Amino acid sequence: MSSQEGLSEENCPLVTVIIASYNHAPYIEASILSVLKQSYPHIELLVIDDGSTDDSVQRILRLQKEYGFDFRQQQNIGLSRTLNGAIERASGGLIVPFGSDDIMLPQRIEQQVTYIKDKPEVGICAANIDLIDAHGQLYPEKQQKHRYLPFRRLNFEDLFLDLKPGPMAATLMFRREALLRVGCFDPSIRLEDLYITLKITQAGYYIDILDEVLALYRKHESNTYKNLPFMVENVLKTYERFSDHPAYGQVKTQFLNSMFLKASSRNKPLARALLRDIPIQAWTRKTVRGLLRLMVPTH
Repeated sequence: MSSQEGLSEENCPLVTVIIASYNHAPYIEASILSVLKQSYPHIELLVIDDGSTDDSVQRILRLQKEYGFDFRQQQNIGLSRTLNGAIERASGGLIVPFGSDDIMLPQRIEQQVTYIKDKPEVGICAANIDLIDAHGQLYPEKQQKHRYLPFRRLNFEDLFLDLKPGPMAATLMFRREALLRVGCFDPSIRLEDLYITLKITQAGYYIDILDEVLALYRKHESNTYKNLPFMVENVLKTYERFSDHPAYGQVKTQFLNSMFLKASSRNKPLARALLRDIPIQAWTRKTVRGLLRLMVPTH
């Protein structure tokens, strides 16, 4: 990562990578180093620690002393507010929020810039991912469900109705103008990636997803998707913002059925609460499978 003389903004646009860190001490160094080791030469790296209580700050400071990237510390204000603040001071026309527990492959930024730079209709460029465990080891081939997905272009309908596989958060690259057009992230919705991708496609932009693996997504005990009550609250809140869509009811019940099935074995009180919100006429095979799981006693 470097800033080189003679670079044309047209041919080599500045990319701002934003890493918002919160209690990811075991992973933060690998995340930052993966940005610093990108093949693309025109990157601005902004790292913000959002009130971590582990030793994340000390680890980041050691790397900052060596590499000299922009690092700021703050009291915890949440991811969406942190991202919005970083976007305000970002210099790049392309913005990459990146998880402090994930890893970019070395060609990631270069390949996405090459693809998106002459396609103004594309507001977001994404790619495929490989899964790694908490120790950075790849999951077995049979579990790499996002490795071989084909190229796809998504509009709002594709995303909202789940007609095509959606973008992986660890690979999102945004046009700054697209983010600004929709007012950036909504601090009241803490599941930021679903909301922002829906808003940007609703505004008329496309999401193009490359058929190459460009990032490693780390699965560990504190992944957001494992917090089922959090997911239910924030996905429903997100969908509610689009409640004027004719298929809103269908999208909502489809999500409730999926979450009911997951909760039926992991969080039975949540599962019972979700079941009350699913009309009988909207029950699916997932509902029935969840009911059977719900009947199995918890040991």
